[in-house]
Amino acid sequence: METEKQHRVKVVAIIPARYHSNRFEGKPLALINGKPMIQHVVERAKSVQLLSRVVVATDDQRIADCVAGFGGEYVITRKNHVSGSDRLAEAAELLDISEHDVVVNIQGDQPLFDAAVIEQVAGPLLSDPSLPMSTLIYKIIRPEEINDPNHVKTVFDHENYALYFSRSPVPFQRNPEEGIVPTYYKHLGFYAYRKGFLLTFVALPEGEWERFEKLEQLRALEYGYRIKVILTEHDSIEVDTPEDLKRVEEYIVNG
Repeated sequence: METEKQHRVKVVAIIPARYHSNRFEGKPLALINGKPMIQHVVERAKSVQLLSRVVVATDDQRIADCVAGFGGEYVITRKNHVSGSDRLAEAAELLDISEHDVVVNIQGDQPLFDAAVIEQVAGPLLSDPSLPMSTLIYKIIRPEEINDPNHVKTVFDHENYALYFSRSPVPFQRNPEEGIVPTYYKHLGFYAYRKGFLLTFVALPEGEWERFEKLEQLRALEYGYRIKVILTEHDSIEVDTPEDLKRVEEYIVNG
């Protein structure tokens, strides 16, 4: 069997893209300045030199046709996946990616991500072969995000390994009268997995904390796997609603 030292590790980006969404049907095909959102994401990913391949994983032929139309690569996955990681794992198998290679999950609803974040999230796995996965965090600067359950908060140890992720504000400030305000960090939805671990991860039973918080990364922690968190200075706007789409268009126009 080929070892990681013998195998030159490649970094492959997979972009899960579903058509059906409770809040925004057909979101990947929504136009931003005349161009489908999924095209914005693919083109940004292709600008990252570290990536050897950029593939959209979709369950819908309309998205596949769109990706083919602008010259992108896609793979059709099953419709019944319960999470983005499950779709990612099936795509990684279909693409015959080596177990030693690094798979980066780029969210298809973040069309303004900075190219630097891909190198930031993949870097730890390239420098430390023992790491199974990594993800990004960002220091919260908008107070309204602290209590917003859609912005996931995280706490981590002195070596930057995640301790917990929560939709609630963590840490809880017991004595606000002390005048010391906690620093809150939010989780950004970029992950890097070693492909072999990705398959292990999706085979694990649902975790108890995952079931309550609806955060699949808690499954890894609950089963004893480490998640390296990387503090980035680049925030990323997620498009969950048509209103978010307008915010992205304004950002592109106004800078």
